Amino acid sequence: MTTAMVKQEIAVASFSQVYDLDRVETALNDLSEGANDALRATYEMMLKVGNLRFCVKPNRMPSIDDLIGALPNFAEPLDDVRRQVALCLETEDRLELMPILLLGEPGIGKTHFAKQLSRLLGTSYHYVAMSSLTAGWILSGASSQWKNAKPGKVFEALVRGTFANPVIAVDEIDKATGDSQYDPLGALYALLEHDTAQTFIDEFAEVPINAAHVIWIATANDARSIPEPILNRMNVYEIPPPDRDGARRIAQAIYHEIRSAHGWGQRFPAELGEATLDALAHASPREMRRAILNGFGAARLDSRDEIGVVHIRLDSGARRKPIGFRQT
Repeated sequence: MTTAMVKQEIAVASFSQVYDLDRVETALNDLSEGANDALRATYEMMLKVGNLRFCVKPNRMPSIDDLIGALPNFAEPLDDVRRQVALCLETEDRLELMPILLLGEPGIGKTHFAKQLSRLLGTSYHYVAMSSLTAGWILSGASSQWKNAKPGKVFEALVRGTFANPVIAVDEIDKATGDSQYDPLGALYALLEHDTAQTFIDEFAEVPINAAHVIWIATANDARSIPEPILNRMNVYEIPPPDRDGARRIAQAIYHEIRSAHGWGQRFPAELGEATLDALAHASPREMRRAILNGFGAARLDSRDEIGVVHIRLDSGARRKPIGFRQT
């Protein structure tokens, strides 16, 4: 039986006000003649597009079991998502998900989980890589008084986006770096608390925005470097490597996703062969994806319409040591 990646569910949407138009208009009128042109353009854009964004929630229990089938080692956080979704079904209540922190080895599929959850819930997905940051304004924006300043990722997701409750994935939160003046995680202290998130102020725009409906998913390899106040604001999950059966299901799901996304995928059968799945079962999901994508090309160069073991290479790229699978 083919294990497919999750389909986007049918969701119902209400509108949520993400900022106050009067406050934006006042801020625009208060700008001096020599004010930052980008800030002026930002205020004008906010007035033009309006302040209402979709706030979606599933209108029935989504296919969480299907997603667990595709990502079996994420069953614990998905079961908690199921409980929180159940609370808002058949009511006017909006979906409220506690911020999630996923702990686990690199390449195990944590970021992929965040993307699939956004698809499951019918909302948008935004990605922030904390390991590449050298300043604290990536989430909260930089003051318009600085050269080349711009709004932060939260502002961009809510003001320029379509949804009031997007998924924002904060990847490798344990690797956030900054200098003595900026704390890269500083904005999260307010953003992860529902009450303070309702009036979050981006340092560039300086107008409060309602970020209380954002669905936060952070990932980390090690929790020891994450400040305790951040950990206390999140549901923390240790994500284990999948067992052998789970690894095979993940490989099949990744194969299905790649095959379905390309016209040339129809040349290939719906399922990988048993031997090929066994060859992939010792790899991490990240390595599986690379090996399967390369395997499609290798098979075609070999004039074959099926990926065989001979087309799977797991000893290239950034691979250093296999994650393997848990013994059961």
